[in-house]
Amino acid sequence: MSQDRIPGPVRQTYGADDLSQAASFAGGFINFGDWSAIPTAAPTPEDRIRSQENLYRRVLRAFPEPTESLRLGEVGCGRGLGAALALCEFRFAAVTGVDIHPDQIERARTVNARALATFPDRLGYSLGSADELPFADASLDGVYSVEAAQHFRELTGFAREAARVLRPGGRLVVTTFFSAEGPDVAERLSILLGSFANGLDVPHPLAAFTADLGSAGFADVATESIGADVWPGLDRYLQGTVPPGHWTRNFLHTWRDGLLDYHLVTATRR
Repeated sequence: MSQDRIPGPVRQTYGADDLSQAASFAGGFINFGDWSAIPTAAPTPEDRIRSQENLYRRVLRAFPEPTESLRLGEVGCGRGLGAALALCEFRFAAVTGVDIHPDQIERARTVNARALATFPDRLGYSLGSADELPFADASLDGVYSVEAAQHFRELTGFAREAARVLRPGGRLVVTTFFSAEGPDVAERLSILLGSFANGLDVPHPLAAFTADLGSAGFADVATESIGADVWPGLDRYLQGTVPPGHWTRNFLHTWRDGLLDYHLVTATRR
């Protein structure tokens, strides 16, 4: 895949900068976490890692039993730890992590070398983009994405590609943060949050994405707000991790002010 297809902020953040090494992520996963089952009075780095694992578990529990019969693709897999968790803990038939950044695919193969050697026919990592997935038509039972869609330049192509690679009855599960609607929301987000200011994150309204899913061939589209399980716990951890006044502390404020919310989205391929 041409490096020209990778947006500049994404290329830098997940290439030379290697965001996974930031103290706020504490161990290789790159998501804000599901803190619903974690005490947050004095969260530790181990709690932070567990929150990120739990966000994957929340997504993966949205797939039907028996999981042993399902072949999945993860879009925006990063270092691939979530795909390895999906295979080893949930026992899916096969899981392939896809990422647009070649450095991330290389890291995924290195970090998960033992799991790849143990399950050579069931776990894999491939280069690809959200609107150009490396799977044949109707070849997957499930597609999921954990806190990656906010980086996609647009979500219409992602919805269409997910529909293309899923068999009829296949399931899509996406979790990330979506923006509110309104003429000044994008500007306010770019003022408050550095990741929106530099173009790493894109303000996608939830209603536009669900409409894209319906147009692409999905039914039973459902959304669940899980911001209360994400933002307060994350902010409590950031208190002891980033300098006072760091822009990442504004995520909690944007959620409280209704500019952003974290959602779990599920849909079924017609």
